[in-house]
Amino acid sequence: MKIYKILSAIVCAMFFISCNNALDLNNDGHTTMADVFKDRNSVQGYLNSCYNYRNGMDLDIAGLTDEAVDSRMINAGDRYRYWYSIGMSVDNYGSYSFDGQPWTRFFDGIRKCNVFIANMPTSTAFATDNEKAGWIAQARVLRAYYYLELFKRYGQVPLVTTDLGTNYDYSKATKAKVGDIVKLILSDCDAALATSDQAFVWSLSEDSQNGMMTRAVAYAIKSEAALFAVSPLFNDGTLTWTEALNVTKDALYQCLSHDYSLWNIVSPNAPNAYASYFLASPYDKRKTDKESIYAVNGQLSVWSWFGLPTNDGVSESGICPSQELIDAYEMANGQQAITGYKDAQHLQPVINVGSGYDAADPYANRDPRFYASIYYNGALRYLDQPTGVKVQTYEGGTEGINRTDIKYTHTGYYLRKFNDFRSSKYANYDGYNRLFRLAELYMNFAEAAYNAGNPDTKVTIGGSMTMSARDAVNAIRTRAGMPDLPSGLSKADFEARYRNERRIEFAFEGKRFFDVRRWKTLDIFKVITGMDITVNGSVTTYNRFKFDDRVTTSDKYLLYPIERSEVTKMLTLTGQNWQNPGWE
Repeated sequence: MKIYKILSAIVCAMFFISCNNALDLNNDGHTTMADVFKDRNSVQGYLNSCYNYRNGMDLDIAGLTDEAVDSRMINAGDRYRYWYSIGMSVDNYGSYSFDGQPWTRFFDGIRKCNVFIANMPTSTAFATDNEKAGWIAQARVLRAYYYLELFKRYGQVPLVTTDLGTNYDYSKATKAKVGDIVKLILSDCDAALATSDQAFVWSLSEDSQNGMMTRAVAYAIKSEAALFAVSPLFNDGTLTWTEALNVTKDALYQCLSHDYSLWNIVSPNAPNAYASYFLASPYDKRKTDKESIYAVNGQLSVWSWFGLPTNDGVSESGICPSQELIDAYEMANGQQAITGYKDAQHLQPVINVGSGYDAADPYANRDPRFYASIYYNGALRYLDQPTGVKVQTYEGGTEGINRTDIKYTHTGYYLRKFNDFRSSKYANYDGYNRLFRLAELYMNFAEAAYNAGNPDTKVTIGGSMTMSARDAVNAIRTRAGMPDLPSGLSKADFEARYRNERRIEFAFEGKRFFDVRRWKTLDIFKVITGMDITVNGSVTTYNRFKFDDRVTTSDKYLLYPIERSEVTKMLTLTGQNWQNPGWE
């Protein structure tokens, strides 16, 4: 399929309708836009086509962060070899990025939404006023979503809210400030939310509606967009932390007031509630899962693509959790086990001696989310056999470390999150990733709240409900089975604990890739280590080792590059260099 470039994405007045119902054609064989919006099925088909440009969040992205090292790095020409050792250029970025160069795709989605929003007010298709209002609301939230995904990757982008047609003077085109893009996102979501609950719903009722935009999605988009807008990378002075706080607190309150809550059910096939959540389907119409707000991807196959070498039918170990991630998990008593490193190589950890951490037994008594997310040496292989098989990641063990084999761990750890131990090549019981869930709304509010005030300031989030930044983080920790963060932390100390909490709570969910960029702390991805374990009789020895420094941690990697051909076109048309900093 031809990939349309930026001008095609913005200018193109032609369209493709993703609908099974054929349209009535004029005598010349063409369908006009007016024809599309006369027919109910065609209108619904066009709206369906507006959804075609969404993207899920693949687990592969974790290998581009300090969460993991991907075993595929040993393959010549693999994307991870470029990200780790070679580096990226404008010309190869689309080939080796986890989601290619999505500039054109998202602008295609925006154009389709613009056409729909512009034509619906005069549509004569058979539909109630409520139906039409609901359809427009969906298109507005979709447009907001596409713009959110664009500015997270590219920063400043063109702001296009109408169908420009073929006669627009593109020499006047400009890249908008991120603050103005976020204002459009908030405005689109607010316009959708001004629609009645009957027209634009909170909950879906039919399987055919899976993936449809809802009121909760609109609030989640607002929450994330406002938070990103005031983060160091994107803050251009348009929004303040107080304004971001107002957006994030309202999003949290509205969802809590409409029967959203953190998952707290322990299933027999998982070690704790946190683990159970990621094995449950987000597509149950909120009958059981009241935490999930939006998901796109289907069921994962962790057992095959990110599995243990002893899995029947495994293809590769994929993303192997890093020692840095392991060190980030606190002890079960809420104390930090590792508070830093004495050396630049991360081979000499600073151990919090009062935490109870034992370097000779490093996996004991950790945060329950550790046991939900990581297969480590000594982890139970099958939860229905509590005295049975244990994972052996030591040298020579059944799942032992082997940095020259794609099916074995390269770090000393395997991914457990999303994996059901019952899965095999005969039956897949693995779980699902989400784009938005209630836990993120808690955390977004917490970040805005401590930056706008202090960690312990009580904020009225709606009605009589009050919450501080610390309260919001503690809600997440309580669900995980962790003690509260202490009161009285300085803003700097709270920020460190908050960022670590976010790292742990959202591990392998795709959040970290963008979080460290918006915080402008990308250099922490440079040094990555693993754990080499040897067993000699009853003596187990743990030795940290370091991978080569990653080369893709300079400031230019904070944003995606724009494709060279498109930069050249816009330079010719506008006289301006649209390329992002550092990309030549």
